[in-house]
This record gives sequence, C-alpha cells and structure tokens, in this order.
Amino acid sequence: MQLQVIQKKIYEIRGQKVMLDFDLALLYEVETRVLKQAVRRNLDIFPDDFMFQLTRDEWKLLTSQIVMFEKGQGKGKYPKFLPFAFTEHGVTMLTNV
Repeated sequence: MQLQVIQKKIYEIRGQKVMLDFDLALLYEVETRVLKQAVRRNLDIFPDDFMFQLTRDEWKLLTSQIVMFEKGQGKGKYPKFLPFAFTEHGVTMLTNV
C-alpha cells in the first residue's frame, strides 16, 4: 500500500490514532478472520493501550462519517463482529504475531 493510502486509514478513536483490523489485514495480505485469530491467540501481548474492540456506537459513528464503509464492500453497517482498533504500538506488536 502507498503511504497516502495508509494515512487515510488512520482514524482517531478514544483520543488515539488507530488502524482497524480489516485495513491491517489488507496491508499484511491476510484475511481479517486470520488476523483476528492470531490476535486472540496472543491477547497477552495486546494491552488496552495497544488494541481495543470498537463498541457498536463507535462503529456507527465512524461509518456515518466515512463514506467508504458501504455494505457492498464487505464491511456492512452491522458487522457480525465489531472491528479491533490498533494503536501504533499495537500495529508494531501485530507484526510479531
């Protein structure tokens, strides 16, 4: 991914700059479910200040502000599982999983 594309996928949530799991899965060229499985197996290296799961209200607010989240793109308005948000430190730890 180009730097500008990556920068557009950085959001501010809970006062922290984060990237969402499905964007990181694209970056690392893996399926989102595979990325989430790896994270769940290694939860001990992801404290709350490295990663957190969005609440339904946070997801609703984010999708209302950003047009790119449309049902046709596989990230529907009501996902089965809410996305994980990774801070800069979380993204770094993710490369070690």
